[in-house]
Amino acid sequence: MFTGLITDVGRVRAVTGVGDRRIEIETSFPIAEIELGASIACSGVCLTAIEFGDNWFAVEASEETTSKTTVGDWQAGDALNLERSLRIGDELGGHLVFGHVDGVAEIAERRTDGDSIRFSILAPNDLAPYIASKGSVALSGVSLTVNEVDGNRFGVNIIPHTADATTFGKLSAGDRVNLEVDMLARYVARQLEARKG
Repeated sequence: MFTGLITDVGRVRAVTGVGDRRIEIETSFPIAEIELGASIACSGVCLTAIEFGDNWFAVEASEETTSKTTVGDWQAGDALNLERSLRIGDELGGHLVFGHVDGVAEIAERRTDGDSIRFSILAPNDLAPYIASKGSVALSGVSLTVNEVDGNRFGVNIIPHTADATTFGKLSAGDRVNLEVDMLARYVARQLEARKG
C-alpha cells in the first residue's frame, strides 16, 4: 500500500524480455534498506524488488502487467515515479494507493495556469464513472485531486513542487499515464450495482 507521494524519480537502466519483462531501475533510495521481495510503486505499478546493484534494483513484470499498464512502453533512460510501500506509523499525506493500475489514460492537453500546470486527461470509458470532481486519482503513482469531470475527460492541477518532484514536469499531450481510480469509488459503485441486481 502507498500514499501517492513520490519520494524519488528513478530511471530505467535496462529492459530485457518480451511479454514478461525484467527491468532494472536506478534510484537514490538507500539500496541496503530495501529488502528482497519489497514492493515498490514504479510510476504507479506495484512491483517486487528481485535483485539489487550499487544504485539500482530489478523488478519483473508479467505479460498481464505489461499489457494493462505503461510498463510495456518503458525503455532505458525513461524516468519513473518511485515510492516505497507504507510502514506502520508513516504519515498518510496523499490517499490510499494500492499500486493496482486500473488502466492507461492519455494526456489530452497541457497548459500553464499561473505557476501551475493544468492537465486534461482522457480516461478509458469503463473507468470514467469512478472519477469524481474533488475526488482522488493516482496518475503514474502520483496522488492527485480531480478538478472537474466532463464525460471521460477530467482535469488535474500540478503545483510547481509536484512538477519538479515527479515526471509530470516533462509530460505533454499524447503521453500515456497509469490510472488507478480511488478504491472507495469502486466499492461504492459495486454496492450500487448489487442493490440494482
